[in-house]
Amino acid sequence: MSQSANPISIARRDQMFPALARADIDRMRRFGEASSYAAGEQIVKAGEVAPGLIVILSGKVDITQGGRFGQRETIVTHGPGNFVGELAQLSARPSLVDVGAVEPVEALVIVSQRLRDLMVQEANLGERIMRALILRRVGLLQSGAAGPIIVGPVDGGDVLRLQGFLARSGQPHRVLDSDADPCAKTLIERFHVDPHHLPIVLCPNGKLLLNPGENELARCIGLVRPVDATKHYDVAIVGAGPAGLAAAVYAASEGLSTIVLDCRAFGGQAGASSRIENYLGFPTGISGMALMARAYNQAQKFGVEMVIPDEAKLLSGVTDKSGAHYTLDVGDGETVRARTVVIASGARYRRLDIANLAQFEGTSVHYWASQIEARLCGGQEVALVGAGNSAGQAAVYLASHVRKVALLARGNSLDASMSRYLVERIKAQPNIEVLTGSEIEALEGHEGNLANVRWRNRASGVETVRPIRHLFLFIGADPNTDWLAKCNVALDPKGFVRTGLEVAPAHGMMETSRSGVFAIGDVRSGSIKRVAAAVGEGAQVVAALHAYLAQNGSHAAAPELARRS
Repeated sequence: MSQSANPISIARRDQMFPALARADIDRMRRFGEASSYAAGEQIVKAGEVAPGLIVILSGKVDITQGGRFGQRETIVTHGPGNFVGELAQLSARPSLVDVGAVEPVEALVIVSQRLRDLMVQEANLGERIMRALILRRVGLLQSGAAGPIIVGPVDGGDVLRLQGFLARSGQPHRVLDSDADPCAKTLIERFHVDPHHLPIVLCPNGKLLLNPGENELARCIGLVRPVDATKHYDVAIVGAGPAGLAAAVYAASEGLSTIVLDCRAFGGQAGASSRIENYLGFPTGISGMALMARAYNQAQKFGVEMVIPDEAKLLSGVTDKSGAHYTLDVGDGETVRARTVVIASGARYRRLDIANLAQFEGTSVHYWASQIEARLCGGQEVALVGAGNSAGQAAVYLASHVRKVALLARGNSLDASMSRYLVERIKAQPNIEVLTGSEIEALEGHEGNLANVRWRNRASGVETVRPIRHLFLFIGADPNTDWLAKCNVALDPKGFVRTGLEVAPAHGMMETSRSGVFAIGDVRSGSIKRVAAAVGEGAQVVAALHAYLAQNGSHAAAPELARRS
């Protein structure tokens, strides 16, 4: 992310590295504490939590990141009026870069909580700082020189899994090909890694992980921290898709202590959309991941505690000396306590009923069409199954990267299930072949690598076999409510959460069969499965939360809660 090489730092350098006027710094003083650093002192170390946002009053500091062959790269040198920090400092996450004093430094240090206070109380100044933090993270993402290092075969299923998780989590990272990259081979030799243990991940704090799970990796890089089991949140939100993030933003901005859990990454199914063009306020369109990343950062700005990835496994009602509340078991013996709960767990992707499907998932069968998958498929023919908007958006996106897209749909037309603008766009793409009335019959390949895809036309019975190495599935989703099986929350016959008058005469539109537990977004029975509708429900449920808390307080409704549990 050096100033000379990164396009963002050239085009938007003044926004990425703004110079604060003396009046700006004076307004910031009440939020920070004075600090001094000696020449040569390391102020911030990658992989460790920084003291906060550091405003330079005098002296100079170098911001550096890891480069290839162990060399350090200087991102920028800050002097008086500049500040040190990026999005990690907004929520006290470990730093992605190193910061060292070039000469004696006098500074103003603003810890994360006070930084969020500054952004709320000093709106204009806070806007400039927030924009800079976001642009700096984007620069780190584009530089590919910060964050954890994944070492393994670039087309291996576990490498793609870890790479996809970090990308969807907005985390800079590098992937080194264990078969061809000399740096990768050096790391493997240095740590005496058996090839069977690949991929490995070298975290910024120096810890080495052998083919970790997403949660293990997240904890190593500081995305997930231990949950404070003694704290009682006003609301715990399960799910970080459009509905959950909207509820988090509105709840936290209105003073409710809020925690969000998700077992994968923020964004939900919306994050898989390569381009959303019918969301209000974005006439040129926006990728689902970009939209969700903005919501994620916005929630953290208001102090929402994010526990991602961490899975809610059991919802229980509890009454103790602290009053009535709910507990969410999240594994590893950790518990979240909250006075109200919002279920926004959305839906999980449907899978084809093909016997050997699992053999190819992660390497050749994909449920997401991002830059990672597009690079894997460059110049090839791919097959995509689905007829909804997500399928249409993915087909158009992939068409710009691959030689041909075979779009298979069970129905006789796309018009019944896809927005008209997408149907027209697909027709205009010469390398998208629409195959209606068609179903996948079989997948052929070996060692996790797809070689051929066989499909059949339902009307004619004619079978087609093509040499296709990558298959994309966008065939809808089922409600993600398995975790509620033992939680006494009423579901409809299809597994969606029932709410409102159909479960209790006195309950509001989004309250479930358990008082104080609400459901929003795709997981709610009868909801409109659209991003805008989910965001609307996320905003709307906050009024219901306020009403419930005002009526029941922190100690009220204990008999009912205890009885229902």
